[in-house]
Amino acid sequence: MKRVSVDIGGTFTDCFVVWDNQYIEGKALTTHHNLALGFNDSLGDACRQLKLEPATLLSEVDSVRYSTTLGTNALIERKGPRVGLLVTTGFKSTIPLSRARGYGEGLPESAQMDIPNASRPQPIVPIPMIREVRERVDYLGKVFWDLDEDDVRLRIRELVDAGAEALVVMFTNSVVNPAHELRVREIFLEEYPAHLLGAIPMLLSHQVAGRKGEYARGTSTIMDAFLHQIMYHGLGTLELNLRAQGYTKPMLVSHNSGGMAQLNSTDALQTVHSGPVSGIAASEHLAAVAQLGNVVATDMGGTSFDIGIVDQGGVKHYDFNPVIDRWLVSIPMVHLVTLGAGGGSIARYDRLFGSVEIGPQSAGSDPGPACYDRGGLKPTVTDADLLLGYLDPKNYAGGRIPLNARRARQAVEDQLCDELDMDVVACAKLIKRNVDASMANGIATELRTRGYEPRDFTILAYGGNGPLHACGIANALGVSRILAPPYSSTFSACGAGNVNQMHIHEMSTWTVLFDANAKTFFSDYDSFNAHVEELERRGREDLTRQGMNAADVRYRLELDMRYGNQRVQTAVVTPLLRLKSQKDVLALMDQFHQSYGARFGEGSQSPETGVRINTLRVCAYVEQPKVTFAPLTLTDKTLPPPAPVGQRECHFVSRDKPLATPIYDEQALAEGTRIAGPAIVVTRATTYLVEPDWTYQAAAQGGVWFFKQ
Repeated sequence: MKRVSVDIGGTFTDCFVVWDNQYIEGKALTTHHNLALGFNDSLGDACRQLKLEPATLLSEVDSVRYSTTLGTNALIERKGPRVGLLVTTGFKSTIPLSRARGYGEGLPESAQMDIPNASRPQPIVPIPMIREVRERVDYLGKVFWDLDEDDVRLRIRELVDAGAEALVVMFTNSVVNPAHELRVREIFLEEYPAHLLGAIPMLLSHQVAGRKGEYARGTSTIMDAFLHQIMYHGLGTLELNLRAQGYTKPMLVSHNSGGMAQLNSTDALQTVHSGPVSGIAASEHLAAVAQLGNVVATDMGGTSFDIGIVDQGGVKHYDFNPVIDRWLVSIPMVHLVTLGAGGGSIARYDRLFGSVEIGPQSAGSDPGPACYDRGGLKPTVTDADLLLGYLDPKNYAGGRIPLNARRARQAVEDQLCDELDMDVVACAKLIKRNVDASMANGIATELRTRGYEPRDFTILAYGGNGPLHACGIANALGVSRILAPPYSSTFSACGAGNVNQMHIHEMSTWTVLFDANAKTFFSDYDSFNAHVEELERRGREDLTRQGMNAADVRYRLELDMRYGNQRVQTAVVTPLLRLKSQKDVLALMDQFHQSYGARFGEGSQSPETGVRINTLRVCAYVEQPKVTFAPLTLTDKTLPPPAPVGQRECHFVSRDKPLATPIYDEQALAEGTRIAGPAIVVTRATTYLVEPDWTYQAAAQGGVWFFKQ
């Protein structure tokens, strides 16, 4: 197997190369103005280790796979085209009203509660760019009001004249009967052929999101249209860069659903958060191979801290109506919580509490932290780590990024010391304490709101800064076991290469498995099976269009189910791809009963109110070869520490005075090596900080365990 996997983050571009039996990590700063330059630097770093030319490597690999935060950054910066929206007459206010909750979605709970100061986000589609079209389809798909084609031509012309660079069509109940949306696109092409408007896209809501719910379906399609241009040009530039270096195969892109697809089969919205989701996919694979039990996956990079849950029972945590940026959307996405707490997160004085607040603003890769000596003037977490003695100024990122401690000291002095009336080291310790506590609180909140206890989980600490802050996070959380996985610095890039080619298709349905009023069970098996077969067909066509063999396609059926008219839905993954008898119906109801009880407490089920299926969802996928992880079980035989390569005085939050701390190099990664803290292990890709009262023990393949003494 020969494969290149790339994770383009806000600060670093990580590259993970599989070259037969060799696994190579590459790393470089992200070049936001042209992502291809950062990719070339990262790939070049890996190629130097393999002693190969990049063109030679790219001509021989099986695939190149990207995950990127390009879409996330575009939303934050509001960089995108002017979008026009066509809606059913009478529904012009659906998007602006945002279910009366738009002021709070995407904000922390404290901000959601502050209603007097609430403000809605800047709209992607302003009200003057919304037009109503005379048409109507009822909830069963019956045409109630024929499409007025002359009205359609007029409204499209108005939006084009108003400067629309992308058009969205969102008609009521189009997921049941899409005929009117499809006809609008035909009219658009009749009025404005491609040679007149070039590449202006028109997106139809039923093709982006297959579930009912006009608001979430509308925002999904609007965001897809808004991101289309920048994703097309950004990823298109990456593909052209590959072509120029001799790579001739299709480029693959990771999706936030936990799968991947070719670029020409990827919607822009599917790429948002795809990098962190790739890390969770790698965590799932590692947890299964190494039998880690319950795992909380934590990715601390340069810009953010991402949290995901891997349940030993195999329960996948999806968001079927996730909030992306400030908008509720209707696409399945692996559940993820993101905090603004990375190595580049900026520390600033909080006048209200007289302390230091960390993030969410980040120094990114340009100019980066003050210690990068690239023009950054504000103190960051990385500056604090340097001042506390954890980082080697001459050997950071394998020596590729020299650090300037004087710049870091000056940034902390100018911004924090006078305000806090503390010296530089005390300020740096406060930054370290606060950022670790913030990440620990994020983990605890995420686990406990889902009914888990943090002590029952192993922290999987990866990303460029994960092993550096893992002990501090665990101290604040009360957890005594941490695993820094193999290839921890580029773990998300490794995960991008481990996911399957996959497509998810879904549709809304009104399937009553048990009618509480009539006391009858569902019996229209042919109709149910026909819907599942249609979703399977769409997924199969997606994959065969990308060169997959139809015989290799596998399917997973997921159902959103609920009791009676409850609003709460529970996703059930069923092994039954078809319903053939009442026995199958009862088995499905029993599975839902068990899932509901596990989530909300045994005895909370209420089958007497009826059981309904609201959504059918089929995941079509083709299994791909995976990176092989060695078992990470610890042996009884331990090795003494190698000879230290140096020593520094380091400052720790739990100690008043600095401690003489031995420094080890990559020899400390030899399996079985055991080191009592405090200690620092510096490798080419990352830095492992063993805080006082912690023990470091190396496992196979470069994995590292931390245990509380």
